Amino acid sequence: MKKLIVAASCALAMAAGTVQAKDWKEIRLAFDVPYEPFEYRDENGELTGFEVELAEAMCEELKAECEFVIQAWDGMIPGLLARKYDAIFSSMSITEERAERVLFSDPYYITPGGWFARDGFSADVTSKEEMEGKTIGVQRGTTMDTHATEEFGGIATIKRYTTAEDMVLDLEGQRLDVVFVDYPVGEQTILSQEGFKEVGAPVKLGQGVAVAMRKRDKELANKVNAALKKLKNDGTYDAIMEKYFNYDIKI
Repeated sequence: MKKLIVAASCALAMAAGTVQAKDWKEIRLAFDVPYEPFEYRDENGELTGFEVELAEAMCEELKAECEFVIQAWDGMIPGLLARKYDAIFSSMSITEERAERVLFSDPYYITPGGWFARDGFSADVTSKEEMEGKTIGVQRGTTMDTHATEEFGGIATIKRYTTAEDMVLDLEGQRLDVVFVDYPVGEQTILSQEGFKEVGAPVKLGQGVAVAMRKRDKELANKVNAALKKLKNDGTYDAIMEKYFNYDIKI
């Protein structure tokens, strides 16, 4: 079961902090929307996507009533620590820096980062010399942001976006030379259009994606891990995955 709420409502967030049950039968999960194919709104305005469906299955397995909270990516961890929601279920890669602030579940998928550009782009994205002066789009605070900054900071212009949707719009509007995003996002939002292409090889980054929770919520983490393991073992995970990907992202 789920209910959809918006994180921007301060009054609702404050009230929600008093509702949490010790047995975790009510759980608030945060998503960054849109981030297709992981979380987005369909033609009817309904929230859907790989992670949304996986979260729904997890909540059913836990017999929990879940509220789905919409939260911009750059406010994800602050919102979690401020108790606006109980967990982040939104393509958050495991990093050492984040692990100092949050408690991660076991990873539930891993995909590479992909470079995408217009058809006329010809630079080698592995060459600092050829990338000099280029403008690279990334989503702020992601592992792709970190990688692009480490590789090309001071050489290229790194332009950071709150949403992947805004980044893709700027690529289409020729305000960016190239973008570096989760491969499935680029595949579905960029390669699905004429005049764009993948450039360079996909780059595997990090230890995978996991649900992020507050450090003290170890009981919730145990429940999340057990539910996700069950969904992987009984075929539910694979059935959801195959609706959105033609390759295996399970870890």
